[in-house]
Amino acid sequence: MLRRNYRFRPWPVLAAMAFCVLVQSAPVVAQQPDFTALLEQAQRLHTHDHPQFLILLKQLDQQSSSMSPGERWQLRYLDAWQTVFQGDYSHANVMLQDIIKHSGDAALVAKASALLMDNLGVTKHYEEAFELANQLVADLPKTQDKEARYVVLFYVSQLLTSAGQYDLAIQHIREMMQTLPREQTVCAPMALLMVALYGGHKLTSSSAELQQGIDTCNAAGEPVYGDTIRLVKAAIYVDEDQPQKAITFLNQSEPGILASRYYSHMLAAEAQLAQAYWKLGDDDNALKAALATLTISHPGDMNGSLRDDYQVLYSIEKKRGHAAAALNYYEQYVAQNSGGLNDLSARALAFDVAQQHVLAQKLETEKLSKQNSILELQQALDKRAVETGRLYIAMLLAAMASIIFWLLRIKRSQLRFKELSSLDGLTGIFNHQHFMSEADRALRIMEKKAGTACLAFIDLDHFKQINDNHGHAAGDAVLRHVVAICQQYLRQTDLFGRLGGEEFGILLLDCPRERGLAVADHIRRAIETAPIEGDGLAISFSASVGLASTDTYGYEIQQLCREADAALYRAKRTGRNRVMVDTDLDNAAEA
Repeated sequence: MLRRNYRFRPWPVLAAMAFCVLVQSAPVVAQQPDFTALLEQAQRLHTHDHPQFLILLKQLDQQSSSMSPGERWQLRYLDAWQTVFQGDYSHANVMLQDIIKHSGDAALVAKASALLMDNLGVTKHYEEAFELANQLVADLPKTQDKEARYVVLFYVSQLLTSAGQYDLAIQHIREMMQTLPREQTVCAPMALLMVALYGGHKLTSSSAELQQGIDTCNAAGEPVYGDTIRLVKAAIYVDEDQPQKAITFLNQSEPGILASRYYSHMLAAEAQLAQAYWKLGDDDNALKAALATLTISHPGDMNGSLRDDYQVLYSIEKKRGHAAAALNYYEQYVAQNSGGLNDLSARALAFDVAQQHVLAQKLETEKLSKQNSILELQQALDKRAVETGRLYIAMLLAAMASIIFWLLRIKRSQLRFKELSSLDGLTGIFNHQHFMSEADRALRIMEKKAGTACLAFIDLDHFKQINDNHGHAAGDAVLRHVVAICQQYLRQTDLFGRLGGEEFGILLLDCPRERGLAVADHIRRAIETAPIEGDGLAISFSASVGLASTDTYGYEIQQLCREADAALYRAKRTGRNRVMVDTDLDNAAEA
């Protein structure tokens, strides 16, 4: 089973609906050109009345020349909101920047900035999104408009949840619930709160908040947010190994989910059904639900529901002895899992970078303040008597020492942060991103001097069984043990990184193809013959290796990765615990 953190992620659905957090149903007909009233009506329209909203928006656009400047800016915001709804984020960002820079309306600037922040998060500009979030939170005490405060808190808490900052997100959500605008219900904040509590492992299937949230959204007539909470509860049933309850609850919720037609909800519901049937041992229904998930998914999708779905399909096909199908589903599962983890890591890293910037700005402010104090002391020295001069000089030196201390602390923090961002937290070797960056740089240098290099991908065989049989702590120990073995056969010039899970990458520099094959086989044999021992048990394991050489495929890192990966999977398909190289040659090298 995958860990709870990655099973169900409702915030992409909330992000898709985020532009409607301020809207409610209202009549569209207006006989008089009271633009203020018409603009307020447009802001209250709900997504299930979206055709009426479009009619009203078109009417307003046609009559914009008769509006006051303030009303035209309000209309500009609604146009940007509709552009987000259509998925044209780049055009929407230009419109929102125009509002922020030129409207002069503080409340409108806050709402436009919050929507811009959400767009940056959706388009994976995470560092910019968190920088803007910090600015919005800092300016929040000055925001008096309740609607603007609500919008800012909604988007900020949603962004924090997506980066795993659940406690901070919950704090903002509770603040949002205490100061609701007149037209708003507590339903949407309740949905956000349930997602954040679930991500922070603070909910069980019996938690009263879940049913309270569902009842609140039913009473408010907001079924989509209610479905989000229902899916959270179903995910908890699966996490708690109560698959029958999950199946019953999902079947009860399915008509409403299908009626709302929100894509991510339908995908998550089918994937959860597949997980529940699989845990129940009903492989036929699990397979049916898993295939239904793939049927409704969009090409190129990358999300937790599809990852869990491919895991179920892989397990079923493996159990039935369909090796080719099982391997295909396993490859899809690995791709989905790696993509999800990389995206989550990018969001978390962007949050940390933004926090570092805030700290640096704070320290810079303190530095300037202390420098001003120094100037004041220098002026005082000119006015004071000679007998007090030594005292002021001592104070000056103390202030300078304080500045130096903080500057050194900042520099040390920056260096430490840079080091940590390039290493894998478990094994201490390069992480995926840093390994690929360094490998690409090294290959460029190798190409200029016409040298040779080999790229090897190493994947531990049946690693999941180690976790299942001995626990994740034993699995972590195996990973560190494998790293230690590999390092015995590597030179200081070689690059070594963890690509994700139990897969590693090695770039052997100044190494022809034959030597690369020999080194890879030495490593494979060493792994096979060096079990890890502890608590009276010896855990044996093996590895499959795929190798690609610049002799054959040139110096492009992406090409070498594709060929090494293809060779690795050929090693898996042909029995594991072997080295495969050069997939396009007639005779594959095998150890």
